[in-house]
Amino acid sequence: MALFCRSAALLLKPVRAAPASFSAARHYSSGGQFEYIVVEKRGEKQNVGFIQLNRPKALNALCDGLMIEVGRALDAFEADGDVGAIVLTGSDRAFAAGADIKEMQNRTFQECYGGNFLAHWNRVSTVKKPVIAAVNGFALGGGCELAMMCDIIYAGEKAQFGQPEILLGTIPGAGGTQRLTRAVGKSLAMEMILTGDKINAQEAKQSGLVSKICPVDQLVSEAVKCGEKIAANSKLVSAMAKEAVNAAYELTLAEGNRLEKRLFHSTFATEDRKEGMTAFVEKRKASFQDK
Repeated sequence: MALFCRSAALLLKPVRAAPASFSAARHYSSGGQFEYIVVEKRGEKQNVGFIQLNRPKALNALCDGLMIEVGRALDAFEADGDVGAIVLTGSDRAFAAGADIKEMQNRTFQECYGGNFLAHWNRVSTVKKPVIAAVNGFALGGGCELAMMCDIIYAGEKAQFGQPEILLGTIPGAGGTQRLTRAVGKSLAMEMILTGDKINAQEAKQSGLVSKICPVDQLVSEAVKCGEKIAANSKLVSAMAKEAVNAAYELTLAEGNRLEKRLFHSTFATEDRKEGMTAFVEKRKASFQDK
């Protein structure tokens, strides 16, 4: 949820702004004008939604305006029939260095509880289309929580993950205590949350937090390639698969198996299931229509 943004900033040199070529991409036809993020489509078939956090001077600290814009961009990609997957990334120096501490410093309990503070962050985890986090540099506090809301995490070789809220006199508030424990197990999650210590990309891979480590300059392209592979499949069936996997964190094994069976049986009501199996039998590439 929160992080030592100022401390992280002291460790790093000033971050350059996003390349000029991104400026034209700030406007996504379905999403309007954005101030804190860059939004565009990528991939050979332009079927991968791309969201880049772009607050370089603040190490992509997650202010309220930024998270609202991320939600808008996700809604636009969710409604775009051409997009089959979404990549969420930051800069080479920081995926996101945490929540914006200055913005929350003077909030009261009444404001937080009454206004359900941070509830809208959850939009990332409720998108039906698969979301891939491409993490370079710091993913701390809210940044780590944001990455964990995604379905797949790719990490650059120099990525660092952590939940240092304890050092600020608070605890994670956007899923850190829950998702981190499910991803890496109780012992490591407790150590990270109670000490504020970070883990590097290699430790994150070993613990199961990330699925792949890439060279820093290849991270985004590798994430987009993964998105293209996903987007080539039936979007309808991909959503079913995502729902089934996510249910494993919420349900008992018996309940999860029942849901999986229902979703599996549901695929037999789709034209894409018929096309996929027919194409396999006929030894040709399937042409999914998302129906």
